[in-house]
Amino acid sequence: MSRFYVPKYSITANAITITGKEAHHVLNVMRLKKLDKVVTFNGTGKEYVGFIKDVKAKSLTIEVVEARTPKTSRNVEVTLIQAIPKKERMDYIIEKSTELGVSSIIPIVTSRTIPNWDEFKKSSHVERWRKMARETSRQCGRLDVPNVDEVDDFQDVIRNLNDYDLKLIAALSEDSKTMKDVLNKFKTGKLAIAIGPEGDFTADEVGAAEKYGFKTISLGPRVLKSDTAGLAVLSILNYEFRI
Repeated sequence: MSRFYVPKYSITANAITITGKEAHHVLNVMRLKKLDKVVTFNGTGKEYVGFIKDVKAKSLTIEVVEARTPKTSRNVEVTLIQAIPKKERMDYIIEKSTELGVSSIIPIVTSRTIPNWDEFKKSSHVERWRKMARETSRQCGRLDVPNVDEVDDFQDVIRNLNDYDLKLIAALSEDSKTMKDVLNKFKTGKLAIAIGPEGDFTADEVGAAEKYGFKTISLGPRVLKSDTAGLAVLSILNYEFRI
């Protein structure tokens, strides 16, 4: 049975109306037709089972026969604060962190971030990352879609994370604690993890994060690449909490 994402505004009590690019994708890419049974999700935890009823040139209607909210056992919500790496490695991070259960992603620029991010580049990439998060959620069976924030400065981000129960920053520091130590008493709530760029966070950035309540952690004896580190942390958290 085909499964795809639909925007919340397209859903009414007993029908889903799809137009524009979404309709093109369903009809011309997925090659679905009238009377095909489908499952849709709106990114907020609900699924809708139905049949394609009406098909027009640039739109279609799905008759909903069942709306369901599957139970989830998630007790921990994880935000990945990710320094944007070189080339297109952020695409890989978005895809894999979505598969691993991240709740939200905040792309950041730090002192050592190599790409030059002007406003146009920021907005165009964020829109692509959001689309990737939706598509990956569809493919891996997620009911929700992780939020991808606008690209922001690291210093601005850490100043505004006030509603988190645990905040971590991964850095190559002699004073770093292990993941096992910092997770020892953490059972439920909101957790944020900051991952630096190639070359790591600067000492000033680590100090600023600690000032705002972050705990500095080590990811082991080997130096992990920026696009590996966050996924390693998410894998650990997935094992511990089923995020």
